[in-house]
Amino acid sequence: MPYTTLISASELHALAASGKPLMVFDCSFDLAAPTTGEQDYLGGHIPGAVYAHLDHALSAGSGPRASGGRHPLPTREAFAAWLGSVGFSNGMQAVVYDRNGSAFCGRLWWMLKWLGHDAVAVLDGGLQAWTLAGGSLAQGREQPRASTHFRVDAPLRQLVTAQQVQHQLGLPGQTIIDARATPRYRGEVEPLDPVAGHIPGALNRPFTDNFGPDGRFKSADVLRTEFLALLAGRDPNSVVNHCGSGVTANPNVLALELAGLGKTALFAGSWSEWCSDPTRPVEKATPP
Repeated sequence: MPYTTLISASELHALAASGKPLMVFDCSFDLAAPTTGEQDYLGGHIPGAVYAHLDHALSAGSGPRASGGRHPLPTREAFAAWLGSVGFSNGMQAVVYDRNGSAFCGRLWWMLKWLGHDAVAVLDGGLQAWTLAGGSLAQGREQPRASTHFRVDAPLRQLVTAQQVQHQLGLPGQTIIDARATPRYRGEVEPLDPVAGHIPGALNRPFTDNFGPDGRFKSADVLRTEFLALLAGRDPNSVVNHCGSGVTANPNVLALELAGLGKTALFAGSWSEWCSDPTRPVEKATPP
């Protein structure tokens, strides 16, 4: 059976030793210093891991895009071409990790689901869990693999646009969960985007709330209790997740699934796309 949500360090070690088709992706990144993640990767990574740069591989850059925001999604076809270029194929298990509190690897987890690839899992606890479990590290660049053709299948997760969010604003069929830190959600500070605040009616669940002190996801029971308290009777199927630029919302998407609350939608353009249009409404502080 493929791993589709989380994989532990011991499970990854066994999987790698089994010889089954596998590719590990290192998604380490630093928003304030975009070259740092790759430098960290070169300094030490899980043997065989491919580096997936947030700006170059997991965002559209100047190429065709499927969303807006500071980290616009590439089209599914463009992302599939990148996967093929690094040798990833449809029959492989993907494992994604970072060394940043799982802030970035969820992006690749979600994007593979979006391409119709279910066999992708987040390494629970990240690189730190791997090394604590005695896992070895490799330095420098890995030998490139032969390129493949990655087939795009029907999406397994829902991408929502800014227009769809705005059309459903205030209606019971949509519950927005904002994964940013609470001061940003409240509009008290805004270090990255030109406008402070949040989408009217959005609930706040900082993505960091999904993890315990060891950096691993909280138990399914704890996550379920916390999300149900946040939703306060709202239908989990109505949830649309967002953050600043469609990256750190993904741990909330995964946590909701771990909690047994379903496969919720992602507004990938997130706050950075929403606030780029001055006609869209903005709310500050906590709604009543």
